[in-house]
Amino acid sequence: MKPSNLFKSDDRAVSPVTGVILMVAITVILAAVIGTFVLGLGDQVSDTAPQASFTIDGNDSSVINVTKTGGQTVDTADLTLSVDGQVASSSIDDGNWETGEQKSLDYSSITSPSGEVVVRIIHDPSGNVILEQNYDFS
Repeated sequence: MKPSNLFKSDDRAVSPVTGVILMVAITVILAAVIGTFVLGLGDQVSDTAPQASFTIDGNDSSVINVTKTGGQTVDTADLTLSVDGQVASSSIDDGNWETGEQKSLDYSSITSPSGEVVVRIIHDPSGNVILEQNYDFS
């Protein structure tokens, strides 16, 4: 073969099988992305609960003392207190809840709990529970 004919051969092209596999992969990825947003799942991605940890330090006659022990800063306006499945009507202090801060969460608007019950702090925008702990009100 002459040197000038070496570069004109058809051996340098991508094989048809590889091309078909790439096109199918691109089509599947596009369909998944478009389907996610068409079904409205894309809107829910941004509504995730903040990652934070808490401890219950005790309670008085109408408040539960909770300390934030770590994680992201939480906007207290987005939080709801639930004691034994009952949602407290009063809001948690306005502002941000930083690590190391203790808040007194008012539960006077619900039936006074007795014995061991489940205490939850719910992040309203996402609907996720960021604290779920059994606590003894005895």
